[in-house]
Amino acid sequence: MASSALISDTESWKDLRAHVEEINKTHLRDLMNNTNRCQSMMLEFDGILIDYSRQRATLDTLNKLFSLAEAARVKEKIIRMFNGEHINSTENRSVLHVALRAPRDAVINSDGKNVVPEVWHVLDKIRDFSERVRSGAWVGATGKTLKDVVAVGIGGSFLGPLFVHTALQTEAEASKCARGRQLRFLANVDPIDVARNITGLNPETTLVVVVSKTFTTAETMLNARTMREWISSALGPQAVAKHMVAVSTNLKLVEQFGIDPNNAFAFWDWVGGRYSVCSAVGVLPLSLQYGFSIVEKFLKGASSVDQHFLSAPFEKNIPVLLGLLSVWNVSFLGYPARAILPYSQALEKLAPHIQQVSMESNGKGVSIDGVPLPYQTGEIDFGEPGTNGQHSFYQLIHQGRVIPCDFIGVVKSQQPIYLKDEVVNNHDELMSNFFAQPDALAYGKTPEQLQKENIPEHLVSHKTFSGNRPSLSILLPSLNAYNIGQLLAIYEHRVAVQGFVWCINSFDQWGVELGKSLATQVRKQLHASRKKGESVEGFNFSTKTLITRYLEASADVPSDPSTLLPNI
Repeated sequence: MASSALISDTESWKDLRAHVEEINKTHLRDLMNNTNRCQSMMLEFDGILIDYSRQRATLDTLNKLFSLAEAARVKEKIIRMFNGEHINSTENRSVLHVALRAPRDAVINSDGKNVVPEVWHVLDKIRDFSERVRSGAWVGATGKTLKDVVAVGIGGSFLGPLFVHTALQTEAEASKCARGRQLRFLANVDPIDVARNITGLNPETTLVVVVSKTFTTAETMLNARTMREWISSALGPQAVAKHMVAVSTNLKLVEQFGIDPNNAFAFWDWVGGRYSVCSAVGVLPLSLQYGFSIVEKFLKGASSVDQHFLSAPFEKNIPVLLGLLSVWNVSFLGYPARAILPYSQALEKLAPHIQQVSMESNGKGVSIDGVPLPYQTGEIDFGEPGTNGQHSFYQLIHQGRVIPCDFIGVVKSQQPIYLKDEVVNNHDELMSNFFAQPDALAYGKTPEQLQKENIPEHLVSHKTFSGNRPSLSILLPSLNAYNIGQLLAIYEHRVAVQGFVWCINSFDQWGVELGKSLATQVRKQLHASRKKGESVEGFNFSTKTLITRYLEASADVPSDPSTLLPNI
């Protein structure tokens, strides 16, 4: 395929387009009756069971998708990623989040240099620092143990670490290691987020981790300065060096901020923000909370899937299969969304994290060569833990729009409860729904079935379920640090496969720039209006009206530093 060609020009793509008509003649209730088909659409790796038999696909569909992957040179692109080639061509960078969890003796090159020793140098530094803080060898300015951590960062510096933290909080080994400690995440520049994060905390026992690669991210640095003021006002400016550390590569700005550069933990430009949870961005705050040994198990879980992704044949490759099926759903069957439905409350922050990983990666309108795309890419990701979601949006996915679903279940609960005389225990009740919902979506319920149940005629149409709604099931053996790492890597690589097929750059994010640029103009206007009394100029009528109303209505809000956080 020439560099300027689109995947939609290939025979493989056209073959799949024609194949849709054949699939539209089938129904999942019939496809599910084919035991051989269902058996062939189950895959197990390292304790994880994947069942994709409830996808609107046949074995012929899969063969055509494998042909599409070959036409898109997916295998070649995977190898190029692991080899450190600059597959992020618009930023001229390698894409090597796999190096962040590689074994110490691995060799992964970027620009001719093995980056694994650098990764482990930072990991060893995190291990040493976190153990000193947790043991009380490193104390705050007043000699008290630093038992509370506030991680300041936004986007990938927040969503990934929050997902892992939330998943670990109730895991037996991790929660034991975290006893007596707190980890909070300050992301939003909204002062309410600041207030919520510092409520109940004592500056004497708080360590702040500022996460910003360049140390210039506007929201993060304003929040960092706010936390610095909170510490300084209570303990004096000299306390900053003992109560604040950084994850950054800009040591000059780190030092100017008041943080000892020796307490800055590096990461690299070949790590995209949304793929950075396995770098110091996530490993540092998580190690401070749970200890490095727990976090290392998380890294090993991710690394296991990395090797599977690189080496397994496509017909047995979990991220490849899931990625190809997502392409099938989006680009051929026309389903624009995907619901991520973990039947574990510990995974409540999975969907928000995958929203960024997926939508920021694959929400593109041009190919990697800059050619406008004649087909849709990306999907709208959302989700909620079961069974909460069942009482929220499942009405729509059963009888409204068709939305492919990822059901994620766990064999062993983190917190099992057994009540005497109950029909099933709490986890069995949860998992009963996990097993039932995919079948309800696939089979539906016909008017004939309802009539046999003597449903009143005027209600039959209301209680009819069309079925034929695709889903897949992921069954994890447990939800420990290792399994959480596996799950993360599956989704990361699945997203990459989609981008490789669509021939887009899944590793840049130019779409976030315009809004930030316009916000800079507004910021200058707000400053000029508040400090110099200048009128609002240079905006369209609508925006000018809104800004003027905001300034007028908030004119009495105090801006003196002495009023900082008056209610906290």
